[in-house]
Amino acid sequence: MINLFVFQPYNSDMNIGEILKRRRTSMGLTQNELAAKAKIAQSQISQIENGVSDNATIDMLRKLAKALNCAVIDLLPDEDKLKTR
Repeated sequence: MINLFVFQPYNSDMNIGEILKRRRTSMGLTQNELAAKAKIAQSQISQIENGVSDNATIDMLRKLAKALNCAVIDLLPDEDKLKTR
């Protein structure tokens, strides 16, 4: 069985927590389910989504991206994707 979901686009003002929550809910996952899939604590997901912590490590973002079937860059706000020269 293929798990298909429709990800709603987000506006460029969104932070990592808002993007994470939108992706998670688009897939129909609870924080506990995502935590189990990503092998990280549910409290860490809650802190990121609620803006309590914006200190997500690259390792944590990799685990979340894998669990959400996306690339790490898809979890980042547009301002963090821009290259400067």
